[in-house]
Amino acid sequence: MNYIPDTDADRAEMLKAIGVQSVAELFHDVPEAHRFPTLMLPPALSEMEVIEELNALANENDDLHHLACFLGAGAYRHFVPSVVDFILQRSEFFTAYTPYQPEISQGTLQAHFEYQSMICALTGMEASNVSHYDGATAVAEAVIMALQIGRGKRNKVILSPTLHPQYRAVVHTYTQGMSLQIVGEDVVEIGPTTDTAAMLGALADLLDQQTACLIVQNPDFLGRLYTPAEMQALADRAHAVGAQFVVSVDPISLGLFVPPGRYGADIVTGEGQPMGSPLSLGGPYLGFFAMKAADVRRSAGRIVGQTVDAEGRRGFVLTLSTREQHIRREKASSNICSNQALNALAAAIYMAAMGKHGLRTVAELSYHKAHYAADLIGKIPGYAVISRWPFFKEFIVRCPQPIALINEVLLDRYGMVGGYDLGADYPGLKDHMLLCVTEMNSRTQIDLLAEALEEMTTMNLDRYEGEVSRG
Repeated sequence: MNYIPDTDADRAEMLKAIGVQSVAELFHDVPEAHRFPTLMLPPALSEMEVIEELNALANENDDLHHLACFLGAGAYRHFVPSVVDFILQRSEFFTAYTPYQPEISQGTLQAHFEYQSMICALTGMEASNVSHYDGATAVAEAVIMALQIGRGKRNKVILSPTLHPQYRAVVHTYTQGMSLQIVGEDVVEIGPTTDTAAMLGALADLLDQQTACLIVQNPDFLGRLYTPAEMQALADRAHAVGAQFVVSVDPISLGLFVPPGRYGADIVTGEGQPMGSPLSLGGPYLGFFAMKAADVRRSAGRIVGQTVDAEGRRGFVLTLSTREQHIRREKASSNICSNQALNALAAAIYMAAMGKHGLRTVAELSYHKAHYAADLIGKIPGYAVISRWPFFKEFIVRCPQPIALINEVLLDRYGMVGGYDLGADYPGLKDHMLLCVTEMNSRTQIDLLAEALEEMTTMNLDRYEGEVSRG
């Protein structure tokens, strides 16, 4: 590719090759009256004036630097230490591409190797790849991997109804046309009185010799935190019929609770955004993916390994890249075309900076603040916390008004981003809100949320109801 501007001689030669005398002739089909229209542009501004105008426009937007946020449902506002962006935006990493040539990519390769090592330590698994696009694609790739482990002889996939709805949708999209039997999503009707323990038993009863994998989320989309004993029992049932047990997990929860590798998981996936990546309007994120060492060759995504050079010095190489363009595509385990390496680097910096004690502190703060909020809101007349099960940082509240209306008032009057409307995914949970509390929510914010919800029970909301119905 030539980045040197074309000379007059170059342009003349190109024009001659296409049979025209000048560049103007290239626009012959454009009516002459419209070739050079008068542009009604405002007067030119100085750089200082442009910056002032852009700042004024930006200040008209709401953002989470100025609003309290109680929205989770798969993307979470956690504190990002300044060291993450400081290292992440160094040109060596920020402009790095796929490390095909290890001799000039040792920094990137080592960072990826350290990321893999920390993901293994966090999940309790033996191996990890460098990541996928997000938590949803990681779950879908787990399905593909489980089918390959079953050597194509198993065509049944069991999805828990409390697995993130968008993750389930991506699994369906990934596997359309593969003649799979995807079951489990309607094994129970999700509502205020759903017995989630009974749901696990119903999922286990679907297991048979045709099952490639059983996929659950812990904590699940509704915030329910399952015990290691419950998960181990489910893993044992899956292994008894030769199926893979796949767990999607919140990485922050692993700073406090037992990792899936210790209760029988074969594949562990999750959304890595909480570890060092901002919410950023929904992306880019990263999906982490960990597995047993015996199955690494069936994993999509690149895997970095440690070795020594000819002089015995420690080095890093792209050990496995089972679907990259530079290898035989017919042998690829997936058609996924890349990963989110920069976000994986952010996660590696985050985990290294926080350490196991820092991760535990974040998890503990989120846990205790969420339970404080649940206790407070549960005492407000008209509201009811229906999360009677153990939960981590998300819980369900039954509300006296439509969730869209409540969220509109919270944003407009109180400067808060409210919770997730569960009725959008579970009809049985109409007027139920999924609230999330992390270490970023102060006690003052939580108290104000409770006060706002209580005030809304006596507030005239006619104006807001009109805005919500139009929106």
